Amino acid sequence: MSAATELDPSASVLAFYATEFRRERERIKMTQREMAKRAWMAPSLLNKIESAKRLPTEELSKLADELFGTGDRFQRLWPLTIRYAFPSWFRPFAEFEEAAAIIRSFEVQVVPGLLQTERYARAILAPGRPDSKELEEEVSARLHRQRIFERKELPDFRAVLDENVLRRVWGGRDVMREQLERLIELARHPRFVIQVIPYESGGHAGAAGPFASLTLDEGRDVVYVDGFLRGQILAEPAHVKTAHRTHDLLAAEALSTTRSIDLIASVLKDL
Repeated sequence: MSAATELDPSASVLAFYATEFRRERERIKMTQREMAKRAWMAPSLLNKIESAKRLPTEELSKLADELFGTGDRFQRLWPLTIRYAFPSWFRPFAEFEEAAAIIRSFEVQVVPGLLQTERYARAILAPGRPDSKELEEEVSARLHRQRIFERKELPDFRAVLDENVLRRVWGGRDVMREQLERLIELARHPRFVIQVIPYESGGHAGAAGPFASLTLDEGRDVVYVDGFLRGQILAEPAHVKTAHRTHDLLAAEALSTTRSIDLIASVLKDL
């Protein structure tokens, strides 16, 4: 038996997608090679998708619904499968993020993932990822997280960035310019608060490293803390309280939103 036919569709959403995809393709008597040709992809890649070893793309999901006559079934399944591009320990946080009313973020090296442009995200994720398909899956997943800003009720986003985030050039000057322009655009939106701690402020309360916290309408608030090999999701009230207090201290130390925009614009001009 092939890996595809041995799949247990109840094992995961990804396995269910792969099983349903293969069944629908076989139902219309289309070979894997023919399907791959219609999808503009290598047959080997489609084989891995049908074996739940690779993630499907949003484009493939749209094509599948069109060819199989399945309405929007695969398009509705795709947002659930894309989570498998995240490490297993991050997936719960991504789910919490979708329900967050307030998102607080502190970064010292890179722009928060929810604010990244596609090219900037690719530059951030590329080092150490020689597999281009894996890289594209991770970029796609990161950009998909940003769809929370398309909700009818937008979450409040409060970011504090060390000036180093603006100064470190990822992906070249053009990529960085695009990213800084995006930051300025978002900083002017009423639901976004973006502040920068300038070098001249010296030390600050964020010496322990970057983190993000989510305030949820229902259930406990949670905190995500970056680590060397993996991040941690914390939900203990004491940890959440410490994260919120630290973010408040950082915001108090940072420039005002207007002056932060001015600093971002100044760095942009230098580029």
